[in-house]
Parts: sequence; C-alpha cells; structure tokens
Amino acid sequence: MRAAICLALVFAAAAAVMPASAQQASMTFFVTSVGPGKGADLGGVDGADKQCASLAQAAGSSGKTWHAYLSTQAADGKPAINAKDRIGKGPWQNAKGVMIAKDVADLHGTSNINKQTALSEKGEVISGYGDQPNRHDILTGSQADGTAFADSSDHTCKNWTSSTDGSAMLGHSDITGPPASTNPALKSWNAAHPSRGCSPDGLKSTGGDGLLYCFAVN
Repeated sequence: MRAAICLALVFAAAAAVMPASAQQASMTFFVTSVGPGKGADLGGVDGADKQCASLAQAAGSSGKTWHAYLSTQAADGKPAINAKDRIGKGPWQNAKGVMIAKDVADLHGTSNINKQTALSEKGEVISGYGDQPNRHDILTGSQADGTAFADSSDHTCKNWTSSTDGSAMLGHSDITGPPASTNPALKSWNAAHPSRGCSPDGLKSTGGDGLLYCFAVN
C-alpha cells in the first residue's frame, strides 16, 4: 500500500510539472533573467544572441534560433542593423503561452508587453518600477519603431562592446515610470530613456541589470 501511495505521488508531481515544461518548450519570447555580467558589453549582437540561446536551452526550449532585440549603429564601414529586422516574423508568446504580438507591426503598435507578460525564460516576473531592486530597463539601442539611430551620438554602448564609456537606449519591460512624469516615452517597452553609461553600476543606477528581450526567429 505504501509503495502504491508513493508511486501515485510521483505521478502527481510529474503531471504538475509537465504543463509548465510544455509551455516553455513552445516559448518564443522572453526577457533574460540575468545579464552577461559586463554591463552593456555583450560581446556584440552575436554575444547577445548566445546569451538568449543559452538561457532558453537551460529553460527547456530547444530547436529554435534566438536573437536579442538589439539595434546597432553604422560604424567602421558597416551599416546599421535594425532590431525589428533580426527577430523573425512572429507570432511570439511568453513562457506561460500568452501572446505578445502576432507580427512585427503588432509588436511595434499594440503589443502585449507589460510587467505581467514580459516574463523571463523561467516564466518569472521581472521586477519593475517600485520594486527592490528595479530591473525594468532592457537594453535595445532602438527607436520606438524598432530601427537604429542614425545620428552621431552613441545609443548602443559602442555596438554592445563597451562596459565603460557611452550610452544605450533602454526600454521599460513594465511600461512604467515615475507617476509624476509627463514623458510618454517612459511607458515605452523599447525606447524609454538612455542609460547612464555602460557599466554594470551605470545600468543599475536607473533601474537596469543588463537584461535583454529575446525572440525566436523560427
């Protein structure tokens, strides 16, 4: 009898885990739970893509190609890259199976990105404005329409290779900022405000932790 009870408990535990695992296997969007640890120096966009892929695989998502939502600026004879052009066509859903956007136009129009949906690869909420610590600043280097900046200022921490000088455009994963502010950009998921430098401490000073948006391109 005792053996039968133990076996029943094992099956019950497995049944409880399976739905979450299945959801994460079908996940096509997440916010990284951790940054690489060098501020905005991600090792370029290739290094950022590897961070997305590594965390996705650890969470149980396989068979997908992951890209970070990052723009780069024209430099050293190389053209700019638009974040919106490197994330596939959609649709995208989070680790809980909730739809984020059906396509690129929807993502940059009426996307469903907010604190409750912009979950990590583990299906966890990213702490935001009013939480301790606040980690809602997500590296994007992008304008609100998902395109790269064309001016001479640094918006990408030297195309994601600097952990000291420079600045990067950030989005708010919780689309929230100080309630007294009248700046509508603070409710932007991808173009809220620039960072204070590119170091880990600089990113943390405005509510960041070197986190990324990751999208499955296939």
